[in-house]
Amino acid sequence: MISPCLPQDRDPTLRIVAMPTDTNAAGDIFGGWIMSQVDIAASIAALRRAKGRVVTVAVNSFEFHRPVFVGDLISCYAEVTRVGRTSLTVEVEVFAERNRQQDDCIKVTQATLTFVAVDDQRQPRPVPPAAA
Repeated sequence: MISPCLPQDRDPTLRIVAMPTDTNAAGDIFGGWIMSQVDIAASIAALRRAKGRVVTVAVNSFEFHRPVFVGDLISCYAEVTRVGRTSLTVEVEVFAERNRQQDDCIKVTQATLTFVAVDDQRQPRPVPPAAA
């Protein structure tokens, strides 16, 4: 059963459990670890839409709403919200299921990232039209 706090109309792009090795000096999950997971999830969405290699060129916004703790099941939901000639904007929402209980779930982070589609020489390339 899907937790009621998770988006019901789409599947998570990435799910991972926060581990003790991911903590900062205070014992909470390190913000950089969450940023890395967000970048991975966003790149998956961008790669699929661009039908090939993409590179992160900007983190337009990043908001930490609540801390993440060891053992939380993190679900990242990524969606391409804008497509330019060579660039793509991706919005990511991150939810944490606490104590492995689906009814203890909160939105912990949201971010917007920009990617550029690149060719084999790492030069910008056009993003193909959306499939009909």
